[in-house]
Amino acid sequence: MRQAGRYMKEYRAIREKNAFLKICKTKELVAEITVVARRKLGVDAAILFADILLIVEALGLPLDFPKADGPLIAKPVRTAADVDALLEADPEETLGYVFDAVRLTRAELEKDVPLIGFAGAPFTIAAYLIEGGSSKDFEKTKRFLYEDPGRWEKLLAKISRVTARYLTGQVHAGVQAVQLFDSWAGCLEPSEYREHVMPHTAAVFAAIPAGVPTIHFGTGTAPFLESFAAAGSTVVGVDHRIRLDEAWQRIGYDRPIQGNMDPLVLCSSLENVKNHAAMILDQARGRAGHIFNLGHGILPDTPVENAAALVETVHETSRGIQEFLG
Repeated sequence: MRQAGRYMKEYRAIREKNAFLKICKTKELVAEITVVARRKLGVDAAILFADILLIVEALGLPLDFPKADGPLIAKPVRTAADVDALLEADPEETLGYVFDAVRLTRAELEKDVPLIGFAGAPFTIAAYLIEGGSSKDFEKTKRFLYEDPGRWEKLLAKISRVTARYLTGQVHAGVQAVQLFDSWAGCLEPSEYREHVMPHTAAVFAAIPAGVPTIHFGTGTAPFLESFAAAGSTVVGVDHRIRLDEAWQRIGYDRPIQGNMDPLVLCSSLENVKNHAAMILDQARGRAGHIFNLGHGILPDTPVENAAALVETVHETSRGIQEFLG
């Protein structure tokens, strides 16, 4: 996750000359950033360079990324009238630049390297819309839910329908798998997630074209991991706040799992990186269906050589495990 970002000099050079949204809307830059990151790290799949909040414009709201201030939604959703005013625009019209970027990136990637597309999950997008940007306590989001559950359900239903069409458009443009990011789901109580969030996430997964692998990622989801898995993705992502073996046992070994090194480990010594990788692979015990990944995105201060060394370590160790198992 965040294969390309501020930790890479190639990305920083592009970012110094271009606004973030301009990069996301320029297919040549998206393809360049995505392909360079994949080749530099040696990972098994490429993740399209984009942002989960691009869909905000498809809902009819202005979006900006002021430097160093994070995303800004100038007209946050606070009332029932605001929910009614949200558009459900055709992603082909409002997000066609993403599909163009998928097509160009797919053409420039090696044919045997899968390209992963993604979107934000309904809850995380709703929280951004309500808060107007990032939040530490999600006070406005929780109040929005508590004060009028019907208004909440209508908001998430709208987001889920647009998200499903957006991801389907990415599939038709050429991605081989899609990932849904519920980065903020960890602020919820288990009953809140199960009753007011999971059905809308499940609706998105149910709408993805048959046969396309789906990945469900969230942070802080250990308290309701079983419900998180029940949303219906092919692969269940887990963060670094729970052991991989414990998480896999809880969701069932018949489900593929993704995870779950703490991104901060990559900022430590190379020896520590290799030790943590070995520990996680030991927890996987060579079972089929483990996608090694970080528990969250790569941090800006991560040494690129550590990220590349992690990939190499996982490849070498995994080969050794498979040879041992025969």
